[in-house]
Amino acid sequence: MKFKLIIVMTEDHLTEKALETARAQGATGCTVITSARGEGLTPTKSFLGLTVAGQRDVILLMVEEHHSREILEAIGQVCEFETKPATGVAFQIDIEDAIGLKGQIMSIEQKISEEDL
Repeated sequence: MKFKLIIVMTEDHLTEKALETARAQGATGCTVITSARGEGLTPTKSFLGLTVAGQRDVILLMVEEHHSREILEAIGQVCEFETKPATGVAFQIDIEDAIGLKGQIMSIEQKISEEDL
């Protein structure tokens, strides 16, 4: 079974929406890293010269390859990444190898066999 890693960097108030969408599309688990900082093309500065940026979360989703594009697009749509500037970004990369996924693999295989019926 092949996997992709979907990485989502978004405003913290969109994290739950992204996670619910990913699960609805077939994701079986995630890791959320909170309190990340991000900058766009032109960082906002305060009068003291400090960068003022909203809190961001980084969501890591290791998903089965055949569902990865659907999950990625669904997250982008529900979080409005293409229509609202500075809401976030999501992308996927290949996973060469992984261990510790026995539970997720069993769940994915069961779901696939149910779909085949």
